[in-house]
Parts: sequence; structure tokens; C-alpha cells
Amino acid sequence: MTDPAAPSDTYSYLGPAGTFTEAALKLVEAAAGKPWRSVNNVGEALDDVMSGRSIGAVIAIENSVDGGVSATQDALARIPGVRIVGEYLVPVDFVLVARPGTTLADVRTVNAHPVAYAQTHNWLEANLPGHGHIPASSNVAAALALLEANPTADAAVAPPGITDHHDVVVLASSIGDNASAVTRFVLVSKTLALPEPTGADKTSVIVELPADHPGALVDMLEQFATRGINMGLLSSRPIGDELGRYRFVIDLDGHVRDERVADALLGLRRFSPRVTFLGSYPRADGARPEVPARYSDAAFVEARDWLRAIVSGEPGAR
Repeated sequence: MTDPAAPSDTYSYLGPAGTFTEAALKLVEAAAGKPWRSVNNVGEALDDVMSGRSIGAVIAIENSVDGGVSATQDALARIPGVRIVGEYLVPVDFVLVARPGTTLADVRTVNAHPVAYAQTHNWLEANLPGHGHIPASSNVAAALALLEANPTADAAVAPPGITDHHDVVVLASSIGDNASAVTRFVLVSKTLALPEPTGADKTSVIVELPADHPGALVDMLEQFATRGINMGLLSSRPIGDELGRYRFVIDLDGHVRDERVADALLGLRRFSPRVTFLGSYPRADGARPEVPARYSDAAFVEARDWLRAIVSGEPGAR
């Protein structure tokens, strides 16, 4: 009899089978051939990582239509000790499914994950005016709810291919409001080892402003602008301790081992009461930022050497 796999070999994902998160996990080379654990929400996925039940977890962090995934951003800010070690892009489209025998004219209420509902809302309003919406924990769970003994909805928004896993029929295909929609997923783990720089990297951080005053946000953004760093994501989330206090989830172009990024993080650390480093990792799209010469590693090193020579009184330093 084969022993069960060690918990450290397991990868967690928002399930059940057939979700977009599972599709993202299929892109993780290290997860191939390893056990996968289906979980119900982002908090459970991160708890798996922190407790050691899983070596990593794939979670959605951003969508090209709706922006940042607030549940993920809040969980990353709340749970210390996790690092993003990779990102994966999954094209997103949806189908409307129902029990066999149901027609589109029969549909009055729709099960859908809130993000999926937002991305199909225009189609649903145009084709099912006045319909009701029942939120689901995942895109597959929305379809599974139709198969319960007394379903509360007539149809569900689900991923393409759902019929490969469950006994539902497709009432309409390609119902997404944006045909080019993409969801960005990240792989998180407890490892502190940084992936090596590739030249096409991202660095993710969470930053709190020191005070609520005019120009505070500009002061934070200047840490990046003055070092030639582009931001791929800037998303605000309430801290929750009092009204008007926010933290910012930020993706930077570059790796923490890039001189310009390291210098910017030092500036943030001096500026902000709390900076959370989430990780530096390869970009899924492989895009390399254009870095002007004055922001190159060589420029930072040369400037630092110049100052060191002046401070140490080296002959000829000026």
C-alpha cells in the first residue's frame, strides 16, 4: 500500500474541480503530479500554507475587468508570512447552465460567483431582464447548487467545460461582457527564498500611509516616480480601524534585487509606518520594462561609489 503524500507536497486551490483557479494551478510546473487540495475560499487556502498542509496555494488577485480581488488583497494584508512566488494568467469566459429540461425562458434566478456575475451582468440583463442573483462561493459551486434536491436558482454562470464534470446543460455560451477578459492568479508559499531576477519581474507590496493629509498619496507615489519605476497595480483597501484609513496594494515593475526597486523600498520603509513585502517573481507575460540609463543598476552603483569615495576622502574624489 502506498503511503499518502506528505502535506508539503500538496497544493491548494479554490475548488471544486473545473474552476478557473484549477486551470491556473495546471500552469504551475512544480505542481504537476503532486496532490491538489480543493478549498472553499482564499482564507482557507492561505491557512493551508501557513499550517503546512500545503506547500503552496493558487489564488486570484486581479481581473482585467474588475481590477483587484478584494478578498485576496485583504487576506494577504491580514496573514503575515506568505510570499508570492509566481503569477499565471487565465483567459476568462462563461456559459449559462441549467438542469436538463430547463430552457432560457424558464430562468428567473441565477447562481453566480460575485466576480463572475459582474463580468456577465450586461448579458444577463439583456437576456434575462429582472432576474434575481444568488451569490455562490465559486463558479463551479454555482453550477453544483443546481443539482441539489431543492435548488434555489434556475440557472448558473459557470466556466466552459463544466459539462465535462457535472450533469448540466448549456443554455448560452460566451456570455462574458468582455471577450478579452483575463484573471491573474498568484502562487503563494511560506518560502523566504527569492526567485532569481529574470529581467521581466514584478514586486508586490502593501503600504500604509503615515497620516491622512493633503499630498500623502503623492509622497508615496514619488518613491517610485523618482526612481523610474512603473506600477502595474495600485489598489486601495480600507484598513478597517477607522473611517478614511487605507492601505495600498502595489505591483512594481522589477525585482527587489534591482537597484532602483531596492532603493524605492528603502524610501517606502522610511516613509510608511507599515510596508509588507509580498514577493518578487517572474511576470507571466514575460514583458521587460524599458529602464532609462539613469535608473539602471550601473547608475545606482556608480552614484553610490562616488559618494563613498567622497566620504572616505579618497584622492581625486569630487
